[in-house]
Formats: sequence, C-alpha cells, structure tokens
Amino acid sequence: MLHLITTSDGSKTIFNDEVGENYHSHHGAFQESTHVFLNSGLKYLLQTKSIPNISILEVGFGTGLNFLLSADFCIDNSLHLNYTGIEAFPLPNSIICETGYKAYINSSLWDNFLAIYSSSINSEKELNPYCKLNIAHCKLVDFKADKQFDLLYFDAFASKLQPEMWNDEALSHACKFLKKGGVFVTYAITGNLKRSLKNLGFKIEKIPGALGKREMLRAVKL
Repeated sequence: MLHLITTSDGSKTIFNDEVGENYHSHHGAFQESTHVFLNSGLKYLLQTKSIPNISILEVGFGTGLNFLLSADFCIDNSLHLNYTGIEAFPLPNSIICETGYKAYINSSLWDNFLAIYSSSINSEKELNPYCKLNIAHCKLVDFKADKQFDLLYFDAFASKLQPEMWNDEALSHACKFLKKGGVFVTYAITGNLKRSLKNLGFKIEKIPGALGKREMLRAVKL
C-alpha cells in the first residue's frame, strides 16, 4: 500500500507499507533531492566538466523528483539531458499526479512529464528539445544498456531495508555503466559502501548530507 505524506519542508513523498520506508527523507523531499542529487551531483559535475550534453542513470526512479529537478535545471541552462531511470516497481500515473511537484519546476515540463510518463517505461521519449527520458522497468541486476553515463544517482531504499541493492554485485553492475571520470552520488554513507566503491576504482569523498543526515557520499570513477 502506498500513502502520500507531507514532509517537513512542505513537499510530498510516498510511504511504502511493504518496504516500511518513505521514498524521500521525512525532513523534506524537495530539500533532499536538491541537495543530494541536483547540487552535489549534477551541478558538481558541471563545475568540473564543460559538457552541453549530459547523460544520467538513476537507480530508483521512484516519484521522478530527481529527474524533474535535473531536467528543469538543464532546460533553464540550455543543456541537453538524456535520463534513464531504473525502477522495478513504477508508480501509477495517478500517484505521480498527486505529488504536487509542479510547484518546483516549469509548468510545461510538468505537463509534458505527465503526458509521457507511462509511455516512457521501457521506451525513450522526448519531453522537449532538451530532455529525453527512459524508465527501465526491471531490477538493477537485470538492467542492460549499450552506453555509459556521465552521472549516477543512486537512490535505492536504505541498505537495512534492501541490502540486495547495496551489495558488491549490485554496485559493480550499476557502476559499469558510468564513464571514466563520471560521478556517483547518493544520500547514504556506510563503511561497506565506501569499501565497495574503492575496490571498484573510485575516489571517495564525504560531504555534508541533506537536512537530518550529517554526511553523504560522492565518488568519481578513476
């Protein structure tokens, strides 16, 4: 069972009864996505590289908030975005509509997203001249792609709830789709995660976390 809840910053997220967890931090869905993925991921990447065409792979597409904030930024800055989200259990369009994320992005982007959301599952769709979206309806270990990405958003449920998403096999599989010099970013930071990424050839960085978390992890593939 899925329930919409309002987080501390006024933005909405979803509570999944089966997993026993929110899709975003209860301290604020909007602030977490902005801090962890947009600011610490996409904007950081663009500070280190001047690339007009950006490809992002997200593990755990969920409500689409990370995509929407990233797409909105790219449109505002005339950057081209090719975005692939892995999601084993895509949310129904009716729930996506109720999140209210229109308040945080360009209204035309929101309307286009709702229009193509269902059809973008297992099929790349163009939202506008700047953004393309494909939602891979599969488990992480079953994901396949014939390209590599500039940026990896790792936004699976916490390791205590879904340990299979954070083990060496899962991380290795996800990271093989990241380009050399590509950036891996996640809200989490654990000893096992750091060791796994170091073994996979990443430079690890601990940075301040979103509200409610002292630290988070960012890593660059060497």
